[in-house]
Amino acid sequence: MKLVGSRREPELTEHASGEALAAGARFSESIAALAKWTFIPKGVYRFKSHEAMNKHQEDCLARGMGLLAAERSRDRTDHPSGDT
Repeated sequence: MKLVGSRREPELTEHASGEALAAGARFSESIAALAKWTFIPKGVYRFKSHEAMNKHQEDCLARGMGLLAAERSRDRTDHPSGDT
């Protein structure tokens, strides 16, 4: 077995620490940054089957990737030399 990394779970204490608060804030920022790339509109979805859910997820991903590609293409045409 190969051990990678050395992360240790923090101890549970009665009093909060600033270090734990900072770690939680970093985690929250990371999740928020990832959330903008999900391409699935907010809401509650109910599907009759897993296949229907997969189709919806694929359609949202394809639409989102198309919008992102169009946005990036538009940005390149606005600054063709790469200068901002």
